[in-house]
Amino acid sequence: MEMTKQTSQRKQGGMITMPFIFANEICEKLAVVGFGTNMLSYLTSELHLPLTQAANTLTNFGGTSAMTPLLGAFIADSFAGRFWTITLASIIYQIGMISLTVSAVVPKLRPPPWKDGQVCQEASSGQLGVLYASLLLTALGSGRIRPCVVSFGADQFDENEPEQKTSTWKFFNWYYFCMGASILVANCHDRAC
Repeated sequence: MEMTKQTSQRKQGGMITMPFIFANEICEKLAVVGFGTNMLSYLTSELHLPLTQAANTLTNFGGTSAMTPLLGAFIADSFAGRFWTITLASIIYQIGMISLTVSAVVPKLRPPPWKDGQVCQEASSGQLGVLYASLLLTALGSGRIRPCVVSFGADQFDENEPEQKTSTWKFFNWYYFCMGASILVANCHDRAC
C-alpha cells in the first residue's frame, strides 16, 4: 500500500508542473490569436490575394483548427498519453510557426511588392503551398495541444488529498487567467487598449 502511494505521488507533479502548462497555453494563444488578427491584411497586402480568397483561407484555417482537437484527444487517449501528445504537438506547432515566419520573411516566398504603374502579381501556387503547409502544421499542432493541456494540468493533483483539492481550483483559476490575458495581449498588441 505504501509503495502504491509513493508511485502515485511521483506521477503527479502538483504545482511544480504548472509553469510548463501555463507557458504552453500562453505561447499557443499569443501565436494563434496574434497572427490570426494580422493574417487577413498579410494575405491581401503582401501576397496580393483577393479579399474573398484571403477570407476563405482564414476560414479554412479556423475550421481545421477547430476540428483537429478531436484528433488530438483521440491520439492522447488511445496511443500516446497527454504528456507525449503535448510534447510532439509542440514540436509540430513550432515547425509550423517557423515555416510560417520563413514564408513571410524570405522574398522568394512572396510575390514582388506592388509599385505604381505595375500590375499587382498574386502569390504563385508554390508560394501559397508553403503558406498552406505552414498553416496546416500550425493547426495540427494546436489541435493536439488544446484538448490535452487543461486535463494534463488537472491530472497533476490528487483530489483525495484535502490540501491538493484547493490546488486544483487554483490551477483552473490561473489557467483561465493566463489564457484570457494572453488573448487580450495578442489582440491589443497594435492598438491602444
